Amino acid sequence: MEDLLRRVDTSPTPGPAQPRTALTRVASFGTNPGNLGMLTYVPDQLAPSPALVVVLHGCTQSPAAYNDGAGWSDLADRHGFVLLFPEQTKANNPKACFSWFLPHDTARGSGEAESIRQMIEAAAAEHGIDRSRIFVTGLSAGGAMAAAMLATHPELFSAGAIIAGLPYGAAGNVQEALNAMFQGQNRPASEWGDLVRSASPHRGAWPRISIWHGAADQVVKPGNAAELVKQWTNVHGLPITPDERSFFAGNSREVWHDASGAEVIESFDIAGMGHGTPLAVGEGDMEGGAAGAFMLDVGISSTHHIAGFFGLTEEAAGHTAIRSKPTIRAQVASSGREALDGEILPPRRETRQEGGHFDPETFGVPASLPPQVLRVIQNAFQAAGLVKR
Repeated sequence: MEDLLRRVDTSPTPGPAQPRTALTRVASFGTNPGNLGMLTYVPDQLAPSPALVVVLHGCTQSPAAYNDGAGWSDLADRHGFVLLFPEQTKANNPKACFSWFLPHDTARGSGEAESIRQMIEAAAAEHGIDRSRIFVTGLSAGGAMAAAMLATHPELFSAGAIIAGLPYGAAGNVQEALNAMFQGQNRPASEWGDLVRSASPHRGAWPRISIWHGAADQVVKPGNAAELVKQWTNVHGLPITPDERSFFAGNSREVWHDASGAEVIESFDIAGMGHGTPLAVGEGDMEGGAAGAFMLDVGISSTHHIAGFFGLTEEAAGHTAIRSKPTIRAQVASSGREALDGEILPPRRETRQEGGHFDPETFGVPASLPPQVLRVIQNAFQAAGLVKR
């Protein structure tokens, strides 16, 4: 049983391939108690006091494969920030999964978490990193480890992004990890929040959080995204109900703001997507990367959006990186009813409209749409309880 999670194989292991972008291996960066490898990517044109993005690969992946798929080095070239890629070793886990489910490896000052912290310190010193602009992101086991880093070392990170991951403290052994992945857990928000607060002595500002999950994920149950929301809204002292909810191409984005109105938590639910990182493969400004194992071309670039959420690019945090002018069927609210083909509904603060009259522009719906389309949208909003009948 101790080796079960290490032997779980959710897809064929991809064969070796020559990476499109060369990463640099760093031989020494500290005591490395977690026995991890360290690779970096430094663009030729580095910004003054550059930012640092820590990228954690998923199971069966290598840093190079994940970078090629997600396209992080392309954005680093364009915007002058440094990338750090911790690498799981086969000696630790035959499937190259970070040990997000082992307490020793996800505790402050020990194991893999301490190795990653040492890498960050080494990269920051080597490249003159702006300490106020250090970020972390990861997929699956890497996403769960990103959550662990945000919990155990919140003072290091301005923000983080968790893709198909799990809340910090969701498991303490192999059996609990399998249960969390395939069944999920339903804990009170305060309990999830206490796990983060007890992971470090930090009591200052908490990192901003971006959460991504496929609605059809069969490897890590989508309910884990909802538990992540509960965990981090509680840590930030925010209600569980989002301040904004927007819908585009069948996907949804929920947003929570702090007292100043800044976006501090967002959660994406990607319709029909299985287990992997959402991509928009192509040559456009908001496209990139390459489809492959656990790298899914679903028409929305999580990499571009996350970079915007981190403040690394010219795109505003609220701008969704999705293919321009796609043909969509926009899923409206939770009723399961759909609008006809049309433009993407822009992010708007959710409004519950009183009275029987439906004002489309209140919800970001173009009033110029054909009447029959507006009726379908109105019926969907009524079914969701956003507009009284």
